[in-house]
Amino acid sequence: MKNILFFGDSLTAGYGLLNVSLESLPALIQAKVMAEKLPYHVINAGVSGETSAGGLARINLLLNKPIDVFVLELGANDILRGIPPQTTAANLQAIASKVKAKFPKAKLVLLGMELPAWIPGAFAGAFREVFAQVAGTNQMTFVPFLLDGVAGVAHLNLRDGLHPTAAGYQIIAGKVWPFIRPLLEVG
Repeated sequence: MKNILFFGDSLTAGYGLLNVSLESLPALIQAKVMAEKLPYHVINAGVSGETSAGGLARINLLLNKPIDVFVLELGANDILRGIPPQTTAANLQAIASKVKAKFPKAKLVLLGMELPAWIPGAFAGAFREVFAQVAGTNQMTFVPFLLDGVAGVAHLNLRDGLHPTAAGYQIIAGKVWPFIRPLLEVG
């Protein structure tokens, strides 16, 4: 059995869902894997509130099991906390470098984030570049905006307006799966 590691924050962890083991993004990707009878196990390594610095501090703890596909989803909390985009880029790069050093054959995916409309232009533009640059530098499969089609849609988000509902995650999984599926070996 091969491993797909989802490494991220509350958007990976499934914050606010009634049943994370069925409704979170990693769980929905696992269901798609099982429906196609692919030999992969999805690991949800999401931690609510995680920043890119927090992820960098804990990535080594997760490199003890083989990783065949590494899905990186961090940066949203950096944005919300006003962490400089250059710091986020350096942390995401360091995480990718650690994974590649330990598992050079692993396929890497970066789930990007866009900024809320209330964040000023220059900061927003700098953050937009972070995800594209890290993905390009590391030849990562790149999903530009994880919450595409869900962000800002009231009935697809919890009352906080930041975290998707189970219905929101269904849409997200449907959009992320076409990026992940080609990376999975059938045999």
